Amino acid sequence: MRSMPRVLALALATVLLLLSGCGSGTRVRDFLDDTYERTEILDDTSVYSSPDPVGTTTAAIADAVPPAERQADGGNEYLRYDDDIVIVSAAAGGSTVRVEDLDGRYRSGFFAYLGPGFRPGSPAGTGGSGGPGFGK
Repeated sequence: MRSMPRVLALALATVLLLLSGCGSGTRVRDFLDDTYERTEILDDTSVYSSPDPVGTTTAAIADAVPPAERQADGGNEYLRYDDDIVIVSAAAGGSTVRVEDLDGRYRSGFFAYLGPGFRPGSPAGTGGSGGPGFGK
């Protein structure tokens, strides 16, 4: 019986750890700061260097901080978060990770070609059909 409080405490700690990783407790910028070397900062944009190729780097980021949407295009990988977009592209000796605030290029429709979830105002997995109620 003496071990029961320890088991309950461990279970509670596990639940709290899982919940903190599923929202406000973990931010993609924090993960990038802790994991990669920052090479540039310009306004709300940071650029990092990764020694790993694009696919490996993108998988590591997405596993640590699951994105709202993920897409690939022309050798680049894109991860959309609530407040940021992460672009992973090939570089000599690894890859470059660029994280931008969702204001600016995203809000102006720059990433709309990536499909649903990357269109301004379009939630992941849905697109504007133009049908009844469209634009209301």
